[in-house]
Amino acid sequence: MSIDTAAVAPPRAARVATWTYFGLNGFAVGMWVVHIPNVEHSTGISHSTLGLLLLVLGGAAFIGMQVAGPLADRVGQRRLVPASGVLLGISLFGPGFADSWWTLGLTLLAVGFGNGSIDVAMNSQAVVVERAYPRPIMAAFHAMWSIGGAFAALIGAATLKADVPTSVSLGAAGVVVIIVSLAAGRFLIEAPAVPEPAADEPERVAPPSKLVWKLGALAFALMLAEGVANDWAALQFRDVLDTSTSTAAYAYGAFAVAMTIGRFATDRVAAIVGPAAIVRYGALLAAIGLTTVIVVPSVPVALVGWALFGLGLSGGVPQLFTAAGNLDTRASGALMAKVVGLGYVGLLAGPALIGGLAHWMPLNIAFILPVVLCAITVASASVMKR
Repeated sequence: MSIDTAAVAPPRAARVATWTYFGLNGFAVGMWVVHIPNVEHSTGISHSTLGLLLLVLGGAAFIGMQVAGPLADRVGQRRLVPASGVLLGISLFGPGFADSWWTLGLTLLAVGFGNGSIDVAMNSQAVVVERAYPRPIMAAFHAMWSIGGAFAALIGAATLKADVPTSVSLGAAGVVVIIVSLAAGRFLIEAPAVPEPAADEPERVAPPSKLVWKLGALAFALMLAEGVANDWAALQFRDVLDTSTSTAAYAYGAFAVAMTIGRFATDRVAAIVGPAAIVRYGALLAAIGLTTVIVVPSVPVALVGWALFGLGLSGGVPQLFTAAGNLDTRASGALMAKVVGLGYVGLLAGPALIGGLAHWMPLNIAFILPVVLCAITVASASVMKR
């Protein structure tokens, strides 16, 4: 027995609400990121201590993902998504009032846990909403996350220029996150109940665990590559191409803009060519783009290379998340938590791995690592067809 989703009107209100949560999450993370220098100064901690505390945040986020996944299957996304949003909003108050390394560490535990929880919860809701549509829509949700982050950068820059206290800026952002999370929650939907098989129907079997881990490995590879661009694109321009700091900013800008545009375009392309092709040819384009950055020491060519890298990476991860959420509708959240969690580990690990390699070789040569991972993804994308 199955539900004919094509015969049901698409839940447009739920789609808009899910867009809102993705944008809200990007906004919350962006507001924290732009205020990191102020928080570091107010707490009097060193760069090395800050780095360790950011690892604490990442670890808490991973734990939040693993808790939220099974919880979404048990209590439903309609409850968990707004609850996670409220938790994230409350946690944003903390860093602005921290006055030592340990108080900041405690607040970052809350920020990380809240961010990890809403990450899995809203992606699980996105899969449910997408099932009711006759075409893919997941990548556009991820594009909204990028839009939220860009909006936070603009707001944060304005408040920092006006010397607004960090506690006020982050506190106001937290209030916005809480209010919008509560308001948008009423428009979310639950996954339809999965009917028990009839007597003459075969028993449903759980998805192979190897398939789940393969999807997670691909997410790890692609998000590691994304993390490399986030932290090292501008430094590659400054240190390898010997540009000014202001010019170096264009490298990450080219990557981020291309990724956002690509995510808005991916859904329509995926409806035509299928998710496996998006993962395979997107990874191939990303490998070509970053290889161009490595071998051509020219600022205009490198800008094109970073843009191709962002465009290639833009659609793959949303396809992997959708695939994970649809492996078994009875355990969608738990399965997605594994894949999202592994992807998040890659996002955190990428910059650190490149930093370690850069001690032993030129930065450009260290970029061969994400190129190799993209090539492995090209060869392994057929797993999506299963």
